[in-house]
Amino acid sequence: MDALKIIQDILPLPPTDQQLLYSLFQEVSIKKNSYIIEANRLSNSIYFIKDGCCRIFYHKEEKEVILDFAFPGDSLISLNSYIHNCSGYENIQSLENCVLYQINTQKLQQLFNQSIAIANWGRKLVELETLKIESRLMSKLFNSALDSYKALLYRAPQIIQHVKLGYIASYLGISQVTLSRIRAKL
Repeated sequence: MDALKIIQDILPLPPTDQQLLYSLFQEVSIKKNSYIIEANRLSNSIYFIKDGCCRIFYHKEEKEVILDFAFPGDSLISLNSYIHNCSGYENIQSLENCVLYQINTQKLQQLFNQSIAIANWGRKLVELETLKIESRLMSKLFNSALDSYKALLYRAPQIIQHVKLGYIASYLGISQVTLSRIRAKL
């Protein structure tokens, strides 16, 4: 996924502002199973996936609970670090070798002070992340595992090739056996 497309998909910017923001995007390569953001640690960067797949999870009573998966074009962010400059609760780990765009949040904050358009872009990014969290919550509260699985396949049809079934089962809040039954129905 191209960095300029990621910028424009969040909020179209005038060309000058677009180039200022684009100048902060640093391409980094991440090996499979690497932690990009770690729970209980301050994250000084936000990331966008150019290529690859990641999982977002937290630990609960010695278990990993998958919150979501991220694919090209998706952002990887600890909202607590971004908004409050404190550690977050989530872990974000690469599920395969990934290429990411990294943005230093301190430099981004400086751009917010220079350009209202870029500040609005940052606000829109947080709004979109908040809506993702709300969508996950509503799905967990009101959708069956089958409906959630269908929605995941619609959003990321390639997920079976990239993500362990145990991770998908954790995301859905079900056992691998139940996931196998769901997959057999489809």
